[in-house]
Amino acid sequence: QVQLVESGGGLVQAGGSLRLSCAASGRTLSTKAMGWFRQAPGKEREFVSYVSRSGGNTYYADSVKGRFNISRDNAKNTVFLQMNSLKPEDTAVYYCAARERDGSWGQVTRSYEYDYWGQGTQVTVSS
Repeated sequence: QVQLVESGGGLVQAGGSLRLSCAASGRTLSTKAMGWFRQAPGKEREFVSYVSRSGGNTYYADSVKGRFNISRDNAKNTVFLQMNSLKPEDTAVYYCAARERDGSWGQVTRSYEYDYWGQGTQVTVSS
């Protein structure tokens, strides 16, 4: 079992930055591929970013490409999402998720492909 806890959310003005963290307990995070998803009120949960187990492969949704950066520190059992140039449309609850294996774009962008989820952290971007 893996327990995931997100932190780092908050209220920020448009154009600002936030850094989300996802800390894992239980089994070591280095054996898991990780993703970030988000869900805005009244909308479905959507893929944001993905990082492979080694950190060598990353994917981003088009809506965040060039603004967000995913990274991981396996020694600290933590995954990060650096969010820059934030926009009001980035407002959502952000969730980190873990899956047992690396995958293709078609796999890792689907929420049902993940085995473990955190409780989420709220990000609110004001205009």
